Amino acid sequence: MEISQALKSPLKNESVRNILCWLASYYIRFVFNSSRWKIIGLEAPKAFWDEGRPFILAFWHGRMLMMPYCWRSGKKIHMLISQHRDGLIISRIVNYFGINTIPGSTHKGGSVALRTLLKALKAGEYVGITPDGPQGPGLTASEGIVQVARLSGVPVIPCTFSTKWRHLLSTWDRFLVALPFSRGVFIWGTPIFLSKRASAEEQEEFRLRVESSLNAITLEADRLVKAQQVRHES
Repeated sequence: MEISQALKSPLKNESVRNILCWLASYYIRFVFNSSRWKIIGLEAPKAFWDEGRPFILAFWHGRMLMMPYCWRSGKKIHMLISQHRDGLIISRIVNYFGINTIPGSTHKGGSVALRTLLKALKAGEYVGITPDGPQGPGLTASEGIVQVARLSGVPVIPCTFSTKWRHLLSTWDRFLVALPFSRGVFIWGTPIFLSKRASAEEQEEFRLRVESSLNAITLEADRLVKAQQVRHES
């Protein structure tokens, strides 16, 4: 998610950042509690949660806003978040929902972030990744999630959300701002596995499967709520 130019100057102030992050978390709660929600495909993550098996949660960067509410309370998850200013703000917001964050990127195989993600998965915890983040291209899975899945040996489970009333920002990720008093849906995809011994061709096939699954469930979520925009999309 990109922050508009008008907000960048005030956000340099620590106190202002704290207030805006708190307001953002409150807004997310307000949208969720004022809307009617349906969950589809919950049996996929439920089986892993019930058995204490880790997995990688994957969702598009533009469908980040309501994702704290897809998660089961009490299951420890670590979100990979960019170290840029936008990422730090997102990190503070999700912290209000009990979500831990890992700063960095998986684009470099030997990164500290990658090692931290693998350590969490080995400990039986969960990690969340936006495979098109932090800067796109949107709706395109990067190699980073492939490496986390291959090195950890745990599956990726895609998830998305949509709401009937919303506004799409004119950012690279077409960030969806859900609006209150709406109708919403969360959709979970099926687990996608990758062998630790996967060939380069198998890794690329896996990447495409993650990408196509996320795109498919996102389109389906929009179709189910019959999404309507309330403002002009530039």
